Amino acid sequence: MFSKRVILWITLAALVAALGLAACHKSGDDDEEVADTKSSSGPKYIPNGNEGSISGVIDFKGAPPAPRQIEMASDPICSQKGSGAVTEDVVVKDGKVQNVFVYVKSGLPNNTFDPRGAEPTLDQNGCRYVPHMVGLYNKQKIKITNSDATTHNVHPLPPKENREWNESQPSGAPALVKEFTKKEVVIPVKCNIHSWMKAYIGVLDHPFFAVSAADGTFKIEGLPPGEYDVEAWHEKYGAKTMKVKVDAKGAATANFTYEAAAAYQPSSLKVVPALVLH
Repeated sequence: MFSKRVILWITLAALVAALGLAACHKSGDDDEEVADTKSSSGPKYIPNGNEGSISGVIDFKGAPPAPRQIEMASDPICSQKGSGAVTEDVVVKDGKVQNVFVYVKSGLPNNTFDPRGAEPTLDQNGCRYVPHMVGLYNKQKIKITNSDATTHNVHPLPPKENREWNESQPSGAPALVKEFTKKEVVIPVKCNIHSWMKAYIGVLDHPFFAVSAADGTFKIEGLPPGEYDVEAWHEKYGAKTMKVKVDAKGAATANFTYEAAAAYQPSSLKVVPALVLH
């Protein structure tokens, strides 16, 4: 027979061991969760001089919806600085579409690639997000700034993969430096204070993407030779995909066309009519 004191010590020892095992198990779970936030990848890709490129133009067929002037009277600072601002959900000039996110959807080798270009920046200027569409490699951080003399509120709304966050940024406040660790095409961003402010962030697990310029052009460089599925994404007219072969040191072409007859859903911004861009 064990004494009561011995039984008490045995019970305490068993309890300590159980707690230690649980703590170790929880630590392993946490490590697994952290590791899962980054996309799996193979060895680092080393350029060998055979890389090629994909370039193209985003065309628009038919009469585009007219841009609409945004009503900013709720904030006098916005109303003054952003006077004359129009919606950016469809920006077409001379039949070319701006703000289309074009990216390699599939076909890349199982490698890790270095980030390209400067650190992405999303500015709040004239009570609008600038640029309206931005691409981000998930190995990069994005800097968010406020160039206005009023408080803004940055609120990304990831549909599924990344974590939602919501943070105010007063005038003169330091830049917000954030990251989205998982691939997600695309993440809408809004301002809870100024409901008309909209932007989009395309997050990929590689650096092969571009955003169409005012003349509808885009270019993706540094691609290993291969055959790829390339997708163009527009916030109102959806996604279009095509296969593109990139030869060694080759310059492939991928032109996309959106049509006025396609389904178009105007945003719910409070707007008034404005002139069509020429």
